[in-house]
Amino acid sequence: MKMNKAESPWKKLSTEVKYENPWLKVIEDKVINPAGNPGIYGVVHFKTHAVAVIPLDEENNTWIVGQYRYPLDSYEWEVIEGGCPEGTLPVETAHRELHEEAGLKAESMELILEMQLSNSTTDEVSYTYIARGLTYIGEEPEEDEQLAIRKLPFEEVYQMAMRGEIRDGLAVGSILKTKALQLEGKL
Repeated sequence: MKMNKAESPWKKLSTEVKYENPWLKVIEDKVINPAGNPGIYGVVHFKTHAVAVIPLDEENNTWIVGQYRYPLDSYEWEVIEGGCPEGTLPVETAHRELHEEAGLKAESMELILEMQLSNSTTDEVSYTYIARGLTYIGEEPEEDEQLAIRKLPFEEVYQMAMRGEIRDGLAVGSILKTKALQLEGKL
């Protein structure tokens, strides 16, 4: 059952920003919960949207990126991803991230997926694009990125996700959507 904001079972009493930096803010609301009891609800608000890109060449190869992820203290393989600043179109960010992380320019970008990344704790949304008509123009990673780039058959990347070797939620969702569209003959 879909409810609009006017039908929300939650009553917000007050809002306080507990932490803020250039990328996100943590908000704590004092609420009356659906059972009628007082409580708190924390929301992480991202100041960007997440954007993922799956470049596909004529042979159905793609590129993935390996990097250390600070919050989990682990090295992870992911699809090409980045943050889309407010006021910027997600497709513009997709082109920028494709260039920065894989050194590629695309003739076309097709939006294939919009997701809520963790809707119980954050308002972050994401957009996934398929990039086609690829030309290598050279990588330009950001100063906080130390990336390894691998070009692999898409099927191998799909299998990595299925084996749990790719664990990022946006990456896994993007890979599974791409595979589903391929199986349906839509890509």
